[in-house]
Amino acid sequence: MKNIVYFDLETRRSAAQVGGWHEASKMGMSVGVTFSTKDNAYHIYTEEQVADLIDELCSADLVVGYNHVGFDYQVLQAFSFWSLIDRTRNLDICSDLTSRIGHRLKLDSVASVTLGNSKTAEGLDALKWWAEYEKSRDPQKMLDIARYCCFDVKVTMEVFKFGVQNGYVNYTDKKGNTIRIDVDWKQDW
Repeated sequence: MKNIVYFDLETRRSAAQVGGWHEASKMGMSVGVTFSTKDNAYHIYTEEQVADLIDELCSADLVVGYNHVGFDYQVLQAFSFWSLIDRTRNLDICSDLTSRIGHRLKLDSVASVTLGNSKTAEGLDALKWWAEYEKSRDPQKMLDIARYCCFDVKVTMEVFKFGVQNGYVNYTDKKGNTIRIDVDWKQDW
């Protein structure tokens, strides 16, 4: 059986705190989450465990994420001598959809209309929880980040599976219309 690893991470610092999005490698990682089809389980990593996360990504037959190549790998590059893009096989749903329609979509605008399922929070909430964790060392704050990140991985996985099974996903445009995007994610992994 092929091992598909679904992936997302949350950062410790915002783009504004590090000097812009081009400085993603300075953002740090609060929590990284994967779901592996090999063992049918979620794996949660802190920054102190980032080497294990990178190993899991590099050993996958396919890594599926939402803007993970464009952003998450840039964050992780601070922890790896080798290029993660060169060492992994990827399907970045955000990049694929952007290439099809010419503009970037948020995960929530795809998931809410495709699945009827919305995200549980926003990335800014995860940054707030990290700041609260740094001050208090309250493990509940880390659990909040992990729970949010796990849910994003789950939503990404469900969007991918829907696209594979049906050959399309939907999104809501700025006028509130539901738009269908044909996808060809069904491949022999």
